[in-house]
Formats: sequence, structure tokens, C-alpha cells
Amino acid sequence: MINANLNSILNLYYSRKDIQESIFNFCKNREVVPRYGEGFGRRPDTLEYPSDILQQVKKGATSFHCSEEIWQNPLELSTEFQREQLDEMRTGWDLLIDIDSKYLDFSKVMAGLIIQALEFHGVKNVGIKFSGSKGFHLIIPWKAFPKKANNQDTRKMFPEWARVISMYIHEIVKPKLIEKISELTSENTGIGKYIRGKERIGDEAEKVAPDIVLVSSRHLFRAPYSLHEKTCLASIVLDKSELESFNPSDANPLKVKVKEYYPEAEENEAQELLLQALDWYKEQHKETKTRKFEEIKIERNKIVFPPCIENILKGMKDGKKRSLFILINYLNSLNFTESEIESKIEEWNSKNNPKLSSSYIKCQLSYAFKHKKLMPPNCDKYYKDIKICNPDELCKKIKNPINYTLAKSKLLR
Repeated sequence: MINANLNSILNLYYSRKDIQESIFNFCKNREVVPRYGEGFGRRPDTLEYPSDILQQVKKGATSFHCSEEIWQNPLELSTEFQREQLDEMRTGWDLLIDIDSKYLDFSKVMAGLIIQALEFHGVKNVGIKFSGSKGFHLIIPWKAFPKKANNQDTRKMFPEWARVISMYIHEIVKPKLIEKISELTSENTGIGKYIRGKERIGDEAEKVAPDIVLVSSRHLFRAPYSLHEKTCLASIVLDKSELESFNPSDANPLKVKVKEYYPEAEENEAQELLLQALDWYKEQHKETKTRKFEEIKIERNKIVFPPCIENILKGMKDGKKRSLFILINYLNSLNFTESEIESKIEEWNSKNNPKLSSSYIKCQLSYAFKHKKLMPPNCDKYYKDIKICNPDELCKKIKNPINYTLAKSKLLR
């Protein structure tokens, strides 16, 4: 149902030059389709000038929606095109994580946990915006992803790889999400009046999962600072520090202050995230059951580190954050205790030049201990990039540092 107040503010709101510029700048090289109340305009369409926005509003447009995909020429798109044609026209894609729930507080918790998970994987630059209703849109720019991975052209792997990352992120934050929802529903007020019991809480955790339906070719999402027809609120951009205290009244169109939604990402900062997600997905879809972490029990004095781990433990000058990620997951996978891992990491960091800050290490350790265990990344370009890959004969036969240690332990037995 369209909000009764919407028509009274449309022209006033969209006539603002800063609003026009913000929508236009974000939507460059994207398919952009106006919405007219309950229905969308024709496709394909795009914006040529910032002033196009107000012109569309004068014709009845109420909001603007754009693609995650970045195209050579959006106006040449056609519903008749086959997958191969779309892949050739696509120059890249952003990862858009759509979080929505019946309860805004749940969406806040999920968004916060996902941001923590992304930071743990080395992704520091994430755009955050209010959806306009009860959720948030997180965005990781195309620039952050490697242009090739697993011998595949990344730009051609949409929507598959974006979906895999979304599922992977949900899987690793789900235990913490259930815990947080349990805390929110522990009182007999507010949300707690409506949700009770472990099973119900688990259901709510599933409902607030990232929407992978949005991750499909030519699917559209609400552009930043576009209005929401039902709530009459603006899809405003937030800083990470504003997420927890955010209130829908902050998105009042008459109070909007424009910020940049698209962050200035570093080249390949999401490489670790992509490779981990692909490895996880591959493990989940093996025909045979994978080895459980609980089954990996090797006496400490019989553990043989692979060459890459040995090289890390000598101390690092560059690539320390990636090495920390590898080291934590390697030791965690072998069921080292938290104190053993902390001690090992402290010893390692004392050899680094310069050292990683203790606060950064504590943050990474805390996150790893509270969430589901992850295998270290598979042996790939990832290790070569930080110059720790110095393979021996056994390395040529295995795909993961854990497999090296397991194989060596069998030989010793």
C-alpha cells in the first residue's frame, strides 16, 4: 500500500541537487528503472543526467532501482539474451547483501555480525544503507574482488559466486545470530512477547538470512536515497558506528544528509572472502562425508607443519593479516585450545617486523573462537601472493595445509 504522504513530498525531495547527484553517481553503468507506485517502468533503462531523476518524478516515478551488475551499455540489454551474451556485456558486479526481517532489531544484529565477518576476512570497506523499511543493504564494490579465481573469469561468475558468498556468510554468523536473538527475546517486553523457544528463535534466525533471490542476473534493488513507497522513508546511507543506534525516524526525507554509499575499496581486499566461500561450498557439496573437526586429533609432539605454515611461523614482513587468518584457522582446525592458539600467535607476532597490533589480533581471535571453525584456505595463488608457498614433494599431492599435516601424521604412525 502506497503511503498517503508520499505524493506531497516527491517533488520537494527529488528536486534536491545533492539527492539527484547521489543517485546518479551510484547508478553509472547500471541498469536503472523507475518505479511508478505499484509498478516498474520499461526495461532496459538508465540515467543520462542527474536531472533525469526529477523529470521521471514529474511523470509519476516514486523511486529508483538499479542493478548489482555493471554493464558496458545497459541500454543494449535484452530479455532475449542468452547467458553467454550477458556475460560478455557485464564488466563487473558488486556483492549486495540484502538483510530484512519483521523486526528491525534483528536486521541490525545480522548486519553487525556480517560486517564483523567481512572484516575478519580482510574486507574493510563495506557500504551500508537502510532499505527504507525494516532492513539494510550491505555492498562490497567490484574493485575488491580478484578478476580471476580458480581459473575462472570473476565477472562471468554472476550470480553463482555472489550467492555462494552470501550463503557462506550466513552459515558462519548463524550460531552467533541465534545467540543474539535469544538475548533480545529474553524479556517479556517488545519482541520477547512474540517469540519464545529455541526452535522459534532458530526460525527467526533463518528469516533474517541474506536474501539470495536478490542475487540473480538483472535483479534490481532500491538505489541509495530513493524513497520507499510504503514507509515514505529514504534509503539513507549509514556509517558503521551509526548502525546500532539507527532509528527509522533518522530516514525522514526532510532531514536527510547525503553520504557516499559506494566505499573506496582496495584492490582484491575481498579475495580471501571469495576463496574461502568457494572452498566452503565445495566441501559442502562433496558426495562423501567430509572429515569432522572433532576427528582431527593428533598429539602435539607429532604434528608436522607444512612448508607454508613453517614459513609463516618464522615471522613476516608483508602479508601478516592474511597469514594470521591462515594460522588461526589452521591451528583451530587441529583442535588446538584457545590458550594454545593465543600463545602460538603471540610467539609468531614477536618475530614479525613490524608487529601486528595486539588489539587487531585479539579481535581476530575473539571472532574465530565464537564462530564455526573454518579450514584454512586451499593451496592456491593465495599463498604465493604472500610468498609463503615453498612446496615439497608431498605438497604436490594435497590441496590444503591440513591435509599435509594429516598425511604426515599417518606416516609417523
